[in-house]
Amino acid sequence: MDPLILSRIQFAANISFHILFPSITIALGWVLLFFKWRYNATRDYAWMHAYFTWVKVFALSFAMGVVSGVTMSFQFGTNWPGYMETVGNIAGPLLAYEVLTAFFLEAVFLGIMLFGFRRVSNRVHTLATFLVAFGTTLSAFWIIALNSWMQTPAGFEMRDGVAFATDWWAIVFNPSMPYRLIHMLLASGLTVAFLIAGLSALRYLAGDRSESMWKALRTGTGIAAVLIPLQIFAGDQHGLNTLEHQPAKVAAMEANWETGPNVPLVLFAWPDEAARANRFEIAIPNGASLILKHDADGVVPGLNDYIGEHPPVLPVFWGFRIMVGTGLLMLAVSWAAAFFLYRRHNLPKPLALLMVPMAFSGWVATLAGWYVTEIGRQPWLVAGVLKTADAIGPVPGGHVAFTLAVYLLLYLALLITYIGVLVHLALKAAKEGDPEPAPAVENRALSQPVGR
Repeated sequence: MDPLILSRIQFAANISFHILFPSITIALGWVLLFFKWRYNATRDYAWMHAYFTWVKVFALSFAMGVVSGVTMSFQFGTNWPGYMETVGNIAGPLLAYEVLTAFFLEAVFLGIMLFGFRRVSNRVHTLATFLVAFGTTLSAFWIIALNSWMQTPAGFEMRDGVAFATDWWAIVFNPSMPYRLIHMLLASGLTVAFLIAGLSALRYLAGDRSESMWKALRTGTGIAAVLIPLQIFAGDQHGLNTLEHQPAKVAAMEANWETGPNVPLVLFAWPDEAARANRFEIAIPNGASLILKHDADGVVPGLNDYIGEHPPVLPVFWGFRIMVGTGLLMLAVSWAAAFFLYRRHNLPKPLALLMVPMAFSGWVATLAGWYVTEIGRQPWLVAGVLKTADAIGPVPGGHVAFTLAVYLLLYLALLITYIGVLVHLALKAAKEGDPEPAPAVENRALSQPVGR
């Protein structure tokens, strides 16, 4: 019943549930804009049918993200009052900018996306889709700016134990922010690409051979095949930035205990913090030095240099490997699917069966990456400024345990329901196929010339 541990678990549960939905909406808005652009260019109604199918997923994901985000924000005041008391002068404005510049933009124009196709001109409907997509990216920008500042704080000074901004440009564009933003945007793109490809593969297995299914399947597969190599490169650059600014986190990711050259790349191990050693280790000689320093003799930091000040090793070590392993699986599946779809113009059933569960592989990789990032920052809440233990509120452990249990049960029920709705939408679309468009006299958007 330790309030600190329980509050950390509760916040982890809330943010884990919440991040699932922005990881979809950030990129899905741009995919919807692509569907709409292709319809405007070709007047092929199958593109709009794909749009109508996936805009429902966007709306549902947006609603789930809003609700879980509000719940998460309450904990700043209930469980972590020391956070806002210490860095509220910086965190507060950044959160406000996200609401004022991004959330309202999404909320206002989402209604036009959902219900305006037959009520406004095609140009206005396309503009609404663009503004919503832009709003989701702007929202990610502000949230990543705040999270990155917590990892690599800059542009502030401490007065009587309170952080005050001295340079907002340095705060927003802190040393790790560009790397984290690119990494997160690519992660969202991959999450959406595999979601679209996986649910389209489910439609394919259900016997759907409609044009909208093929277009969505090829779009999802193509995006995944292009983005995964970019993500691997961006992840490598992010890792080098983390090595520079958060060496203890990198040491935990590699389960490297002693600072020195010729550090092996540990593929499998069970880190034992009590013994300060790895059990059952399988490693590649010099691998970590080559990856992190691009030199077999490169010196890699070790955990023993940070005793009492480094993060828990086991979850960071395995979280990193789950993220990388999922990424490599994404690479193999997306390239195999792209080969068959674009060169052979078919999809083998075994590959389609594999793509269905891969629909949620983006969630696995995103969560694993966030665990590495957030647990890897410990024992700091804001690196070098505020320790996690110093921000905890006076809430009794029993109260935290009760609300944690309620949250977990509720989130489990909501997650099962959400996945069930996605499967239902996919099977319903497979059953309906591609319906004929409404008559032009009933559809102002269809009656407009191309580009209007």
